[in-house]
Amino acid sequence: MGLCIGSLGSSIACLFGNAFCSLCCAACPACKGSTSSRIAYGLILLAGLITSCIMLIPGLEKTLAKIPALCSGGSKLTNLVVPSMPSIDCQKIVGSLAVYRLSFGMTIFFFILSLLMINVKSSKDFRAKIQNGFWGFKLLALMGLIVGAFFIPEHGFSQTFMVFGMIGGFLFILIQLLLSIDFVHSWNESWIDRVESGSKKYGYGLLFFTFLFYALSITGIVLFYIYYAPDRSVCRLHTFFISFNLCLCFVLSIVSILPQVREHNSSCGLLQSSFVSLYVVYYTWSAMSNNPNVACNPSIRSIIHPGNSTTPGPTPPRQQNL
Repeated sequence: MGLCIGSLGSSIACLFGNAFCSLCCAACPACKGSTSSRIAYGLILLAGLITSCIMLIPGLEKTLAKIPALCSGGSKLTNLVVPSMPSIDCQKIVGSLAVYRLSFGMTIFFFILSLLMINVKSSKDFRAKIQNGFWGFKLLALMGLIVGAFFIPEHGFSQTFMVFGMIGGFLFILIQLLLSIDFVHSWNESWIDRVESGSKKYGYGLLFFTFLFYALSITGIVLFYIYYAPDRSVCRLHTFFISFNLCLCFVLSIVSILPQVREHNSSCGLLQSSFVSLYVVYYTWSAMSNNPNVACNPSIRSIIHPGNSTTPGPTPPRQQNL
């Protein structure tokens, strides 16, 4: 009995504090160091992403309604067997609005942690210990923020948070693009140095990846014109963005090999422009895939299996009674 209580106490110490973990539980490396904290925060974000994807699954509300004693107004058998058992409104825990509420709770959680870590320069700071420890309290706070977000009145919440989401998404794409360009630039510079050292295989590698990125980009542009802009008069917006981004990628590729640019940065070349072109093509598809117009936004299933398309056909005329 004492052993069980001691093990339970050690587990609670590992869960709720970093200092207790180092004293009581030497076999808990996840409680130590900033590296494990980054992994833990990454897992939290991954769990939020997976949960958001599950919330957006079509028909999830009907599936949840079949579970006994879960959804209000669900199974009639449940109401007969357990008439006083509390239930929830399943409409509030599925769909895009539920994703907004989940994201709102996680945003507030990480925003508070970011404010807490302002001007922290050493892991010996007490605030750094909060960042790297006290996982039990932080997880409870995160769950409380997420649950509390579902009690926010719906009036104006979705529109307001959508604006914040658009701004945050734009900043995320911009930062991701800058980091990607920096990565490809370092990659290109490293392989060029090895080519100049006499290793030709890295030169072939640069040619291969440059050709691969351009081939994928051109293939994507062609498929966009075929499937996402089949009728130029109906899908004008798609046609504009596809053509505009195509011209933008072409200009970007020309600029990257200009002598003036190479004089300023000798490691600049087609590898960076090909990668950015593929990046632009991906986000073009991501934007067009959110268009509610079915004529300009075919599903992946209809592209792969065009014969199984569920697009309704014209209604046959009714026969008049003579």
